[in-house]
Order: sequence, then structure tokens, then C-alpha cells
Amino acid sequence: MSDDGTVRRVEGDELARARERFLTVDVRRPVGVRQSILASWSRSRESNVLADQLALQYVRDGDLDLDTPLTRSARPVLRQLAEQLDGQAVSIVLTDPKGVVLSRVTSDLALERQLDAISLAPGFSYAEAVVGTNGIGTALEAGRPMQVFGHEHYAEDLEELACAGVPVRHPTTGRTVGVLDLTCWRKDAGPLLMTLAKTTAEQIRQALLLQAGVQEIALLHAYLRACQHSSGMVFALSDDVVMMNAPASSALVAEDQVSLLRHAAEALAARRPSSTVELPSGVQVRLHTRPVQGAGWVSGAVVDVKVVPTATTRAGASGQTMLLPGLVGTSPLWQRACHEAEDAYRTGQWLALEGEAGSGKLALLRALHQRVDPSGHLAVVDGATSHGRSDAAWLAGARQVLAEESGTVVLRHLERLHAVPLRALCAAAQETAGRPGVWLALSVRTDPVGAETTRLLQLFPTTVHVPPLRHHAADVQQLVAFLLARLGHGSTVTCSTEALQLLQRSSWPGNVEQLVEVLRGVLRQRRTGAITAAELPPEVQAGSRRRLGTLEAMERDAIAHALHDAAGNKASAARALGMSRATIYRKIHDYGLVLATRP
Repeated sequence: MSDDGTVRRVEGDELARARERFLTVDVRRPVGVRQSILASWSRSRESNVLADQLALQYVRDGDLDLDTPLTRSARPVLRQLAEQLDGQAVSIVLTDPKGVVLSRVTSDLALERQLDAISLAPGFSYAEAVVGTNGIGTALEAGRPMQVFGHEHYAEDLEELACAGVPVRHPTTGRTVGVLDLTCWRKDAGPLLMTLAKTTAEQIRQALLLQAGVQEIALLHAYLRACQHSSGMVFALSDDVVMMNAPASSALVAEDQVSLLRHAAEALAARRPSSTVELPSGVQVRLHTRPVQGAGWVSGAVVDVKVVPTATTRAGASGQTMLLPGLVGTSPLWQRACHEAEDAYRTGQWLALEGEAGSGKLALLRALHQRVDPSGHLAVVDGATSHGRSDAAWLAGARQVLAEESGTVVLRHLERLHAVPLRALCAAAQETAGRPGVWLALSVRTDPVGAETTRLLQLFPTTVHVPPLRHHAADVQQLVAFLLARLGHGSTVTCSTEALQLLQRSSWPGNVEQLVEVLRGVLRQRRTGAITAAELPPEVQAGSRRRLGTLEAMERDAIAHALHDAAGNKASAARALGMSRATIYRKIHDYGLVLATRP
């Protein structure tokens, strides 16, 4: 038989002699040996597999997992096949993806004794690198069905047997999860052995597909329920699926995400409901892991993640934890930006903070100065105060600051300058470089434009990205309490749960600056008590995180105002706007408008 099963194979003494020549006189291409078998013989020899005896590896009982999706799916399929083969000298073997035998069913006593003698039994590895050419290990190495007859086996102890191994692949991921192998006496082998093995492997794959569907649906429902009840970081995982909500995917860098998934998988396997771990970024988090049942067994887990304040945080007047003076927030992305900026300040490297408008770049620089050099001077050169291309007074003042000031100098809003003053400011900054006693920081947009801005950035060896508020929305609760205190109402005004949920769901295109303005506007009407959802402006009551265009935002706000004026009555709001009820229902859903009633 050739590799495609259609051509005569070398048998008996002729094949035995070809194998002996390969093993003893280093014949590279024995005549009449199938290419796939010859390739396997070569791999076996390179792995130093013994041909004259078996040196099998046994997996300790504690390390052998016999309750897996593969074994559960295969169990009824193999039971039915065993009934069909009852009394036949054929053994049914199932292995894991490493070639370790998970189960073996044999109804023929003589064959069973032979398999026991060669340890083709649960817990023993039949990987090609351990045993040499065989139906299990060679099928795994080749990644396709393999049939091995008699003397084609590398180890002589297997030459009285024939086997057909078929890799079993997961129906959704395509990953090999094991091998279905049928083994019989060499003299009884025929083409039907491979046909039966392929059919059985496909039945197991179909059973895996059915099981995976039930499990993944259960996991999805549990994950969605968790997301509905939490504004923080949530993710779900199983052997084949990972789901992560927006707060987690945006707040965690890639290294932290990988670390979290590993720790969560370990916690699920060890049945630890809670654990505290330190991520690669240095942030400590607490995991609460909840197993999810699907099809009668654990199909995965849903994990809630909370950031643990570290010893480096400090309590401010509002009782909130502070990484730096006057700053609150414990999300990983925000903490990472603060730590990286402080490292640059303490080492004296000029620093560029990039981020969206209102994200807190200047506040972070002021906090760094207050932490590291509280008695030093801080000067801000603001391009927004320039009156145009020919504002000689502004340029002279900026040059004077760069030439004479010591301590911390912050450059901001330089993208608003014309090319001529920006070029002059860049030259003045170059002259400042290397002067002792001055530390220069640049606050810049995420997408700086223009050659002069790019040239200026070259003076700053360190760039730190300040995340937009929507990427660390878990900090909104702390920010609201802190800002209410800063605005002078911390002891008299609080935020209701409903209002806080809306604030946490908002996309905040204006970032923290917009949050400050929203709270300031609410406080003009409320002096005491709890802020309600109805008191929040329309752009906050729209719970969608999708970034809207200008016209969409205008339409959303108009609908929100109309609903507010109509006390939530959709029909009245639709009449006021001149649209049908069907249209306003659709728009409310599209824009994620939350209908809050008036107090």
C-alpha cells in the first residue's frame, strides 16, 4: 500500500530486510518502503528511539486527566463501536494530543495480553519520539491519518501488529485534540481498518461539536449576565474561547491580558474562587473566578477583575486613593501612565505626554512636579494664549521662560501655533537642552501634525501615552467622588447608582474635562442629596459607546431633550420632533438612550 492506500506495500520478509538494512547499514532510501514510513523511521532514529526494546514513559496518575471534552464526547461513540466489534481481535484506543493513551477497549483476550505486554495502555505515551513509528505517534507527527503494518513499526516489539490512527480535530478551532487508533494483528489487517477509524474519528468530532455548542452558549450567557451587572473588568474563558469586555480589553495591555488568562485558568483548575496576582505591568488585581456549568460539567469560567490599591497609593481629602497628589484612579492603563511618567521625571529625561484633549496630561505633569519637586517652580507655556502668527510678545515671553526658568517647564497646545513661532520655539527648546536645573515636558495630541511638531518631539526621548477616559472607565466612580469634593460639594452631594451607571457607560469624547463640566452643570441645580439620572445631560443619558458623528450627536441630543421634556413619553416626544413612533423607538435603541424619570 502506498501513502494514498492504492499501491501494493512491501510485506513480510522483504520489508523486514529493508528495515534491518536501514537500522544497520545506514541505507537512506530502502527500496519499496513507503515515503511516509521512511520519513518516520528517519525521525525515530534522530530521536534516538531504541529499535530492539521499548522504553515507554508513564504519566503519573495525578497528571493524567481522564475527564476532558474529548473523553466525554468520545465515550458513547466508543461504547457503540465496542459493541459492534464484540468478539473481534481489534482494540479501540483513544489518546490525548501528545500521544498519551486515555482509554483502551479490547474484547479479544490474546490481543489484550499482547497490548499489556507492550504497555499500549492508559497512562503510557505512544508519541513517535518515544516509541518510534506507530499509528498513534506518526499520525500526530504527520497531522493526518496513518496506517502502520507489521515491520513498518520502528520497534521490533510491535511488528506483529497493525494499526490505523486518525487525528481528532476540534470542530471549531481545528486544533488536534487526540488520536483515535484501531489496532489488530498484522495478519488480520485490511483496508477496512482505516475506513472504520476515519468514520469513528468523524463521529467523535461531531460529538465534540454538539458539546462545544452547548458549552459555549452556557458560557456566553453567563458572561453577558456578568457584564450587565458590572461596570468593571470582566472576561470569560474555556479551553477554546476567550471573551473580554471593553473595560478589560482597553485597560489591560497585552502582557497583562495573557497573564490574567493564565492565572484564571490555574484558578479554575485548582477550584480557587478568589486570588490576588501581580501583573507584568506591576499592577495588583484580585480575581473572582466563577465556574460555568454546561452540558452537565464545567465548561469554563467567568472572571471579575478588581484592581488592588498598592502601597504606593495615598489617600486624599476625599478619601480616594491617589497615585500622585491630586490624581485618583486605579485602572492598569492609568497607573502605568503615571508610573512611566514619574520614572522619566526622576531620571531627568525630557518627557512628551500624548493623549486626547481633556485626558489629564497637564494634571499629571502638575502632580509629578508636586510629588518630586514640591518646592521648585513650575511654568506653563501655552500655545492657546498666542494671538496668531505675529504675536511677538507671546514668543518673547516663551523664549524668556525657556532661557531663564529653572524647575519644570511645560509646553502645551503647540499644535495651535503657526509655523513661524513654532519654529522659533523649537530653536529655543534646543538651546535649553542640557542646561542643568530645568526639566522640560511636552503635552501633545495623540496625532501631532506638521514638520515642526515632529522636529520638536525629537528633543523628548520618552513618550508616555495618557489613556482616554473611556479606556479606564472603571475609574469614573472614584473620579466623580473626587471631583464633587473638589467642586466644594463632596459632603453634601452624592451620585445615585443609576446616575453613576450612566456616567460609567458614557464614551466621554471630552474625557475628564467633559466629566468636570457635566458635574459642574448638575451642581448648578442641585446643592444637596443624590444626583439622579434625569439630571444628567442628554449626551450622558445616551448609553451607547459608539462614537457618533456630528449630525448623529445632534439628533441624539434632540431626542434626549424631547424625551426629558415629555417625562419619558415616547409618543409625545415623537410628535414634538415630527417623527413616527417607530422611528423614535429605533433611534432610542440605536443611540442607547436610557429613559430616566424625573424625581
